[in-house]
Amino acid sequence: MRGVLERMHRARRPALHTLTPAQARAAYEAGAGVLEVPRAELPRIEDLRIPARDGHALPARLYAPSVGQGLPVLLYLHGGGFTVGSIETHDVLCRELARLSGAMVVSLDYRLAPEHRFPTAAHDAWDALAWLAAQAERLGADRTRLAVGGDSAGGTLAAVCAIEARDAGLPLALQLLIYPGTTAHQDTPSHATFAHGLVLEAQAIDWFFGHYVPTRSQREDWRFAPLRAPDVEGVAPAWVGLAECDPLVDEGIDYADKLRAAGVAVDLEIYRGVTHEFIKMGRAIPEARQAHADAAAALRRAFGLVLE
Repeated sequence: MRGVLERMHRARRPALHTLTPAQARAAYEAGAGVLEVPRAELPRIEDLRIPARDGHALPARLYAPSVGQGLPVLLYLHGGGFTVGSIETHDVLCRELARLSGAMVVSLDYRLAPEHRFPTAAHDAWDALAWLAAQAERLGADRTRLAVGGDSAGGTLAAVCAIEARDAGLPLALQLLIYPGTTAHQDTPSHATFAHGLVLEAQAIDWFFGHYVPTRSQREDWRFAPLRAPDVEGVAPAWVGLAECDPLVDEGIDYADKLRAAGVAVDLEIYRGVTHEFIKMGRAIPEARQAHADAAAALRRAFGLVLE
């Protein structure tokens, strides 16, 4: 991990928070695949359009490890601080999750800030999950084996979707949360400890959230900060994967504790010595490949698939 950080420093690329949102998206996309594992070939990949509540057609991509029918399905929500990231930046990760789990994965391009501020991303994520449940059979998926997951901001959205699914009576097999953001004001000890030099810096967090949730009331809405949700009893079981050297690690632990206190089954893994974004560094970081395997195993257990 230290070697990756040194190479990033030597590259002297401008920090995302010094760029415009459009420039930051292009820069993030350009660097997204540099440290990824090889792109897995899958027998079925389809681009989809999912209708949002306002009529907007959300791009999505379906990844299936087989052409069979009745596959369990994971809705995946990418990270990027609600401001950057896309289907393309998380293409390799979604391919790995499909390949290793045996499940279908549908990756969503929810709308980004500042063009689309809070709560648009949360609305888009829920609209996609509800649509996926309704259209599962047409897609060759099994609506009775449905999960939601994501990393970073996508983990936040996945946690929110799990609460909304409970409220709507939509059963989920699992919520797969990879270093999710869950707190309102980024004031946990790990935000101070890991504020600088470790991929996700305090200035970047401020920049991301300044675009997405510019007011205090928005930051304190549970759809941005799931730790503020009044009740999480009865939500889907969770697999939570965190990075030890990450500003978000404390709030990830706090959310796992909140779920457990409400009687929700939680599997918590903290990957030692790695930073935010490590899940997308499988070529350089063995812990990333381990996290891929662990997340896939959690999906297989939740979906009742035979573990090999």
